[in-house]
Amino acid sequence: MKFENRDVPPRSAWALEQAGVAPTLARLLAARGVHTAQDLDEGLAHLLRPSDMLGMAPAAKLLADCIQAQKRLCIVADYDCDGATACAVGLRGLRMLGAQHVSYLVPNRVEDGYGLTAPIAERVAQTGAQLLITVDNGIASIEGTARARALGLQTLITDHHLPAMPLADGTVPLPDADALVNPNQPGCTFESKSMAGVGVMFYVLLATRAELRTRGAFDAASQPKLDALLPLVALGTVADVVKLDANNRRLVAQGLQRIRRQQAPIGILALMQAAGRQPHKASTFDFGFALGPRINAAGRMSDMRLGIECLSTDDTETAQTLAQQLDAINRERREVEAAMRAQAEEAAAALFDEADEPPAAITVFDESFHEGIVGIVAGRLKDRLHRPTFVFAPSAAAGQEEVCKGSGRSIAGFHLRDALDLLAKRHPGVLMRFGGHAMAAGCTVHIDAIAEFEAAFEQIAAEWLDAATLQRKLLTDGKLSALDRQLSTADALSTQVWGNGFEAPVFADDFEVASQRLLAEKHLGLKLRQGEQLLDAVWFGRTEPLPPTARLAYRLEADEWQGRRSLKLHIVAMST
Repeated sequence: MKFENRDVPPRSAWALEQAGVAPTLARLLAARGVHTAQDLDEGLAHLLRPSDMLGMAPAAKLLADCIQAQKRLCIVADYDCDGATACAVGLRGLRMLGAQHVSYLVPNRVEDGYGLTAPIAERVAQTGAQLLITVDNGIASIEGTARARALGLQTLITDHHLPAMPLADGTVPLPDADALVNPNQPGCTFESKSMAGVGVMFYVLLATRAELRTRGAFDAASQPKLDALLPLVALGTVADVVKLDANNRRLVAQGLQRIRRQQAPIGILALMQAAGRQPHKASTFDFGFALGPRINAAGRMSDMRLGIECLSTDDTETAQTLAQQLDAINRERREVEAAMRAQAEEAAAALFDEADEPPAAITVFDESFHEGIVGIVAGRLKDRLHRPTFVFAPSAAAGQEEVCKGSGRSIAGFHLRDALDLLAKRHPGVLMRFGGHAMAAGCTVHIDAIAEFEAAFEQIAAEWLDAATLQRKLLTDGKLSALDRQLSTADALSTQVWGNGFEAPVFADDFEVASQRLLAEKHLGLKLRQGEQLLDAVWFGRTEPLPPTARLAYRLEADEWQGRRSLKLHIVAMST
């Protein structure tokens, strides 16, 4: 592991200090692209305008027409946390705007697959719906949208994913919907390309409210307060690991403020309780590692309707019951994941000798794997080996006994979806379906094609990746002075919005290892010394002892035990 310090623009750090930001925090923020104090203003007035998003005007008009005509609306959601929160935002927001008949349908990961397919469109039509609204999916649903239109359904596509690959003539196929809103569709100049599906749906509601306001349905004083939906927007945005650009950070900050005041849907508060978290201390860490996984577990192991119902109910008892069910499903998910990860690591280790470097890409398949967990396991292997990784499991869908579902995770410098596109061109017939992004993608293959996929995937990685890219690196914020290495600094950092693209600070320094011991047989408890300062530290998931002195990367955390708070360093890596 090689440590590299982040660049800190001195002018930006100075400007922030002059605006009253503490020097250490000013340095951290400047290194993450914050240049002025105005960049730190979390007010809703600074959000990008919904009208700047391509397709927003026809979408708002379509929804306003349907609401005023009291048409039946049906939301087609996705089975992850972004899809669940987007669905809950849609259900709540549309009802706040006056819709009387709003239902939803969420595809089953195993039986239905992803997105708006023709069979899903037929199921929506059978409910008696007149308008089909997708959230967090639909941009590539050409056939599903066409089927919906053929059945007489009006269609509104809201999504944030990339569209389908361009055709031979260079044109990008798009669904023939009545309205299409996606910041990543061709021709959209909306500044934030990183908005999650839940954020797109929230923006559609804002635009619809504005349209209804111009029609006299209400005025600025009496209009529904859609900011009540921001806790859901914040949760889905962080859980989907989209880049926290300035606009997303404002959405997340606004949601966190409301949760800390316990002004959130009771389902979120019930999930916080089930996870042992305290709402008044809510952070992005809670979204990413406590609430998000519990919602996602429903889509992976059971039925995402549990998650959507938990987030959309206003009944306290129901919310608490559903939160407990989601917590139990997540515990089951962890057990299945642990077993799969052990098998996957053993299989990956068999691909190379310990003295050698891993191959340029990793492919793992086992007939016992659960298809709902392959993405998590791929991510764990990728983190451990620093290689693009695909993990495959047999499809559990009826009649697809010879079909395998794969999920991939990548490293910086290797665009996973582009790699799959090249693989499909070089080896026609290997990929039955594929899609995704630079860092995460999925595909479907026949079981007999796994070996060919593995060889082709590794060949592309060997061509695209050089030694510098394959070198594991960690960006750090450099040294932290002994004066700043204290509880008050940890508390100040915990109030900020950190996440993908705006990572939480990681400091690096040399320490003497004063003592070390195993905790619960799976973590390393440490006493670290630097000069006169003796510090408590923990390295979760590490059992191997450290040398007498080590250069360590760490985060500052506040540790609470029996009512006492103290500083603890959370070790994340050691320089080699």
